[in-house]
Amino acid sequence: MPQNAGSSATAGGLSRSARSLRHLIAGEWRSGDGDELVDVNPARPHETVAVGRLAQDRDLDQAVDAARDVFPRWAATPHHLRARILDRAADILDAYTEPWGEELSWEEGKTRAEGIGEVRRAAEILRYHASEASRPAGEVFASPRPGEQIQVIHRPLGVIAVVTPFNFPVAIPAWKIAPALGYGNVVVWKPAGLVPLLAVRLAEALVEAGLPEGVLSLLIGDGALGGRLVEHPGVDAVTFTGSTSVGRGLIAACGRLARPVQTEMGGKNAAVVLSDADLELAADEVLAGAFRAAGQKCTATSRLVVEEPVADEFLALLTERAAALRVGDPLEEGTEMGPVVSLKARDDIQRAVDAGTARAGVDLLTGGRPYDDERMRGAFLPPTVVELAGDDPLWREELFGPVLSVRRARDIREAFTLADDSDYGLSAAVFTDDLRAVAAATEQVDVGVLHINSETAGADPHVPFGRAKQSAYGPKEQGRAAREFFTRTKTVYVRPSQWREQ
Repeated sequence: MPQNAGSSATAGGLSRSARSLRHLIAGEWRSGDGDELVDVNPARPHETVAVGRLAQDRDLDQAVDAARDVFPRWAATPHHLRARILDRAADILDAYTEPWGEELSWEEGKTRAEGIGEVRRAAEILRYHASEASRPAGEVFASPRPGEQIQVIHRPLGVIAVVTPFNFPVAIPAWKIAPALGYGNVVVWKPAGLVPLLAVRLAEALVEAGLPEGVLSLLIGDGALGGRLVEHPGVDAVTFTGSTSVGRGLIAACGRLARPVQTEMGGKNAAVVLSDADLELAADEVLAGAFRAAGQKCTATSRLVVEEPVADEFLALLTERAAALRVGDPLEEGTEMGPVVSLKARDDIQRAVDAGTARAGVDLLTGGRPYDDERMRGAFLPPTVVELAGDDPLWREELFGPVLSVRRARDIREAFTLADDSDYGLSAAVFTDDLRAVAAATEQVDVGVLHINSETAGADPHVPFGRAKQSAYGPKEQGRAAREFFTRTKTVYVRPSQWREQ
């Protein structure tokens, strides 16, 4: 068992005693001495999940110094040996899938099944990036000069600052940290303050797997500490997932420093249901995309375009299923949607819905009203569907919650125009069996990920993810695309000194 884990579960399920939070700095687990951090259960905000103290600037300096010191040795470690550590860490995640998945649900609010599934996905991500050790490490090009060979090799960047969000507290860190380490970089990681416990769990798995001291440091801190990490003079590159406003600030800071930066930011993803679609399938997929994880995915379905001939039928089907979703404690059997991550998030989303439904041209189809029972003590919101007569802030602004905005389209041309009507371009889905419509969507809808007859959410570790419009900046993540950010190329011209032209 990882040393810092403690007892995660009992025979009856998750033990509800509060966990202790620690930082990993230069290979040591340390208690912080900054302000107190109390991590609470969003389903029961009076219930404490974990407690600790925030990291401070001297902790940041020590973490970066340790990373810089160990980087040459880690970069010189054969890729296959680095991969072996990632594989062992994946085995540990698999061994603790259930207790850590339950902790994820307890801390962040996903259902138990979603929490367990995310821990499993993190293990898959680690294994994928371990497998990269067996793929080509570079390329060889022909030279225009006799007797010469041109090699293009990939080298690690150095110290990577990793800043991650609350909504996927294990999977998103894994898809940043695994390729960073696998390609020979070292990492200083600041997770979201709302989900520190699962960050500790991932770090524990990597340490237990044999990661050398200083190769990974974990600092639990506030947003200001994250800003100082990004601008620290010992950092070589930055990878970030989070809000658009914060991401733009990081991009500007890295621009001033001429520092490589990769960001995944907001999304306002559209699903398009055309008149030839399988409406039963489309309703299930749109429902999943909009309301799994309480809509707190950058790839969640937050906009819906329905072609007019099937709009009434489809919306009746969708709203009936949305209203029937079981909302409650994510650790209870049968719960289909848990809370949003915090009371503040709940209140912000509710205010946006209230303001929207008070405007002309906004029709509330289901949900939209606060619960009036004991669930109001937690960060619960009902699955909400609103139909818009035209443009509206609910169509454009990312709420990051269980709210779906709908517009009707006269034909396929208008449907794709509405789907593309956003500053964001992360993901989209189109429901149709018409190959001409599939070809048109592929050509016209400007997104990084396009789904045909499946929900907008979902990303596999072996293919590129992200980057269109204002949803991202810098190289894409996951798959072989990860190498484009976490390495730099070196072009080497090789000709034996004793070669002479005959």
